[in-house]
Amino acid sequence: MPLLVNEPARHVTLITIDEQAKMNAMSRQMMAELCELWDRLDADPGCRVVVTTGAGERAFCAGADLSGDLSASEETAAVVNKALLKLTPFSKPVVAAVNGVCAGGGVEFMLASDIRYAAEQARFGLPEVKWSVYPFGGAATKLVRQIGYVHTMDLILTGRLIGAEEAASINLINKVVPAAELMDTAMATAEMIAANSPPAVQAVKQQISTILTQDAAQHEAQDQAFGDKVRASAEFREGVAAFREKRQPIYR
Repeated sequence: MPLLVNEPARHVTLITIDEQAKMNAMSRQMMAELCELWDRLDADPGCRVVVTTGAGERAFCAGADLSGDLSASEETAAVVNKALLKLTPFSKPVVAAVNGVCAGGGVEFMLASDIRYAAEQARFGLPEVKWSVYPFGGAATKLVRQIGYVHTMDLILTGRLIGAEEAASINLINKVVPAAELMDTAMATAEMIAANSPPAVQAVKQQISTILTQDAAQHEAQDQAFGDKVRASAEFREGVAAFREKRQPIYR
């Protein structure tokens, strides 16, 4: 199963993306499963905190699986939006344990979390523009709120990967920890939160996260239009082909 779900501690649910052959890239099917999982956990009073991570040591999530369907109908966009919690506030706090590469849609998945720890070898980036893909999973709107304008533009326009220490310095993550301590650190925080009053914790979470999702909702039609424009271009076909063929794209 690409998504592993278990309860390693009382009231704490751990979601592990397990697609190690593809550096935990997410397929459309995995996103559909995430949609159902968020709904189930949201309604489950036994779940008070969620921890997200990636299987293995190489990657948290390398983004969307570009080997699959790249269409972006309204139905598909709705699945992506729900999976990445772009427009829908989730009532329970989410702690991310970033164990390796976190890129593209992986960053957008991480942006749905509230507290973020990263292993020393973790790398972060939004390389979509390199492959002529528009980052419509929430990064364009959420990042400005979370890390500020100049850092957002730097990450999105250059497509470069940054190390964990730089990610911490621009407030993309909370803290860098040794890889061997990553899950213990994330779980300790999750258990601390889970011991607090669920109604109070969830009220705070929903109030603050609603600000980000409302911002995204206001720009959703624009996001869709920009994404459609990019996907209709010859550069999009070249960028995706180059990615799949593991070569540098040529934009004429």
